[in-house]
Amino acid sequence: MSIVAINSRNQFKGVIKQIKRGDVVSEVEVNTGVGIITSVITTSSLDDLKLKPGSEVIALFKSTEVALASFAKV
Repeated sequence: MSIVAINSRNQFKGVIKQIKRGDVVSEVEVNTGVGIITSVITTSSLDDLKLKPGSEVIALFKSTEVALASFAKV
C-alpha cells in the first residue's frame, strides 16, 4: 500500500532514531535532519507498521491550534 495523496500539509520525512517501547504506548524518535520529532503511538500500531530504528517514515501533523509563548531576551 502507498499513500497517493493526503490533506495534511505539515509533513517531515525522517528516519527512526530510537524507540522506547511500552506495554500500551511507545515513544518513537524520528530524526528529520532539522531536528528530532517524538511521536507517542500505541504499541500495537508500532507492531502493525513494523517500525524499528532505521525505518524511513513520514511524520504528519494535523492540528486546529498552535500555541506560541514568548520569552525574555537575556
